[in-house]
Amino acid sequence: MPPDSSQQELFEDRSLPLAERMRPRTLDEILGQEHLLGEGRLLRQAIERDEVPSMILWGPPGSGKTTLARVIANATRRAFVPFSAVLGGVADVRKIIAEAEQRRIREGRKTILFVDEIHRFNKAQQDAFLPHVERGTIVLVGATTENPSFALNAALLSRARVYVLNPLGEEHIRSIVERALALPDRGLGHTGVKATPEAIEYLSQFSFGDARRALAALEVAAAAALAREDRTITRQDAEQALARRSLLYDKRGDEHYDLASAFIKSLRGSDPDAALYYAARMLEAGEDPRFVIRRMVIFAAEDIGLADPRALAIAVDCMHAVELVGWPEGYLPISMAICYLAVAPKSNSALRAYQAAKAAVAEKGALSIPLELRNAPTQLLKKLGHGRGYAYPHDYPGHFVPRDYLPEELRGRRFYEPTEQGLEKQIAERLRILRERVETARAETERGPRTKD
Repeated sequence: MPPDSSQQELFEDRSLPLAERMRPRTLDEILGQEHLLGEGRLLRQAIERDEVPSMILWGPPGSGKTTLARVIANATRRAFVPFSAVLGGVADVRKIIAEAEQRRIREGRKTILFVDEIHRFNKAQQDAFLPHVERGTIVLVGATTENPSFALNAALLSRARVYVLNPLGEEHIRSIVERALALPDRGLGHTGVKATPEAIEYLSQFSFGDARRALAALEVAAAAALAREDRTITRQDAEQALARRSLLYDKRGDEHYDLASAFIKSLRGSDPDAALYYAARMLEAGEDPRFVIRRMVIFAAEDIGLADPRALAIAVDCMHAVELVGWPEGYLPISMAICYLAVAPKSNSALRAYQAAKAAVAEKGALSIPLELRNAPTQLLKKLGHGRGYAYPHDYPGHFVPRDYLPEELRGRRFYEPTEQGLEKQIAERLRILRERVETARAETERGPRTKD
């Protein structure tokens, strides 16, 4: 379906930014979302039948959330009302709803209310949409970069379909850049500006899937090229236009947790290369080094543990070293610690040991502590038997007394089971010997003193 007159005027206004002029006008012009808009897909069919449901568009910056909402409105001939959750409030929503009702009565025309950054609304503000969505006064299209499961309330999610937009790939950005260079009406085709393959490749790679960023940089680079006789955008123009290789990273969003997860799983998988890469992704995007180091300290205790007890000390030393030298030099001890933790032998026996002890506490409750293990700071407690019979291990050969220390109901229960990894193999052998001595002593106690015939 061709764009309406207002949309056509938008694209012919060359005073608008290139990214705005190059917005796709039809479903077929939208790239990278074939899983939603390909032939036969449910969303495409709903748009073509003019049966568009209220929806939440979830995707990274520059993936086309606003564009898709505009194309839907254009394809269905509905009024398109953009609204920002950052700038507007519930009072503005009420005004828009009233206008939508009047539009439906006077013109018989439905309204798409597009709410950008809908996750910025609190629960009460989100609830304000519900009756109007249910009555069909508006079709709500919300856009968010945050996970809707956490950012939106259940009532709103139950009344709207969630569609996940994929980040654009380099091939999609390349097509968008080439299209902008070629089109004379909406793009830069009328200027005679060209671009070297290296410049296009750079824009495609370092826009990180953000079409708006790529087109904004292309426009800046084109202005530089127009000042030269050859009118050719070079790689250097592209580099300067992008200015800095900004990374997609939201310290409170999914990318934050996904990168942290990938970092830890790479350490656990003994892959120092991957661990360094994900750490660099976080740190170069502005993450607090302390966040990364705290994860390393936890990892050293949880996933390396007694297989190499030095790992925990190295992680803690890394924390102190970064505090001492600051940033950016702090990446040096961080890199050193990452490599050590990744290559170190792995054991989660300490984690499993505590979990087993915790389960015993939940199962048995507060069991009575053996009298000989109790504290006896007063004469009364000593008379009651506290501490009586306690054998001080350092007074015995090998600094060990084969005794049971668990409450009687848990005698013989094993919480810590060492692995055969690294140093823990030696720990396992020593623990085996000690436990055998305890079992022998327990068996002798249970048999009681021998009597002569």
